[in-house]
Amino acid sequence: MDNLTQPLGRVVKARPDEVRAMLWAFAYFFCLLSGYYILRPLRDESGIAAGVGNLQWLFTGTFFVMLAVAPLFGALVTRVPRRQFIPWVYHFFAASLVLFFALGHAIPGQAYVAGAFFMWVSVFNLFVVTVFWGFMADLFNTEQGKRLFGFIAAGGSAGALVGPLLTAGLVTYLGPVNLLLISALLLEVAVLCVRQILNTQQAQKPANSMTAQSANDQVIGGGILAGLTEIARSPFLMLICCHVLLLSLTSTFLYFQQASIVSAAFDNPADRTRVFASIDLAVSVVTIILQLTVTGSVLVRLGVGAALASLAFVTMGGFLALAIMPTLIVLVVFQALKRAAEFGFANPARETLFTVVTREQKYKAKSVIDTAVFRGGDAVNGWIYTGLRSIGLDLSAIALVAVPISVAWAVLLLLLGRKQEELAQSKPAE
Repeated sequence: MDNLTQPLGRVVKARPDEVRAMLWAFAYFFCLLSGYYILRPLRDESGIAAGVGNLQWLFTGTFFVMLAVAPLFGALVTRVPRRQFIPWVYHFFAASLVLFFALGHAIPGQAYVAGAFFMWVSVFNLFVVTVFWGFMADLFNTEQGKRLFGFIAAGGSAGALVGPLLTAGLVTYLGPVNLLLISALLLEVAVLCVRQILNTQQAQKPANSMTAQSANDQVIGGGILAGLTEIARSPFLMLICCHVLLLSLTSTFLYFQQASIVSAAFDNPADRTRVFASIDLAVSVVTIILQLTVTGSVLVRLGVGAALASLAFVTMGGFLALAIMPTLIVLVVFQALKRAAEFGFANPARETLFTVVTREQKYKAKSVIDTAVFRGGDAVNGWIYTGLRSIGLDLSAIALVAVPISVAWAVLLLLLGRKQEELAQSKPAE
């Protein structure tokens, strides 16, 4: 790994003392998103199998599952140091995938199992990723985040590239249910990466810019519902909540349109699964190129606000295109560009926002925002979409509704980026 220090330092602008932790973080995120992107096409197919007309119920159910899980996570963070609670989260989700593997073989083809799997993967995705980025925001400060988060995020994009390839290549031979075990195994490898990061951090001198060794064994404390109170007291966190709700609204509208367009285009579940995997593959190829080459430069030179707003502008253009021509090819191009902007620029920028908040906010408030607020938005927005359809709006009209919303979202993101820069200048990250 030491042989990579100099070449990586030139590409990523990483200091020698940062490279080891950065590479383990890259591998950690690679495992997480490889595992998730094996599940994502299976989840999307499960949503169709449970009924396209029932998607709003699945989104609502996901929100209530999230409401039940979030306080349990808050209690864990309150009482257990991060050296323990981070691996425990991944062990729990790996075990849940093994359970769905057993159910898939014991009672195959059941709609209620498909619905439960859809909801659980939606919970799984947000929790495993929010724990990852909370950990990263705890390890690195704002200045480091701008330089390093693009490269670290590329680990996830590489995983998002490998996951669909594994799904597309193995689903015919192994069957969808057996792929769950591969995802569970990748979660366990992610735990090994977490331990390596903690060991690397422990070996750093106290003067290093990363968090001191004692943070590994320090209990964060506070109340189980502290995430909610922290959000209520912080205008900055409230702005992030508004961003998440608008992201959820536009993503939900696009997801429902994707389900309708793909369902109408293909009758065979295997064909639909391959289409979903192909979209994920196209997104990953574009995203990883962006993250390895220009993300860091964009964050450093243009700032967090501009990187965030790029997603809103791409979303605006995509919905305008769908309003004019709601076809499969337009959908695929829109999804590829939107998610490339999201993962290539907006997500690393969004995670940099949390480098200027307290440790309790990084783990508790962030988990509430990334899970309960996001899935609550999904539930509400799912019903909004259903309501718009019920009053007679077609796919083009609904896409047109999303265009001015995306413009307002871009303005909000520019404001949020400016606020983050002010906080970063006024106090050091904890």
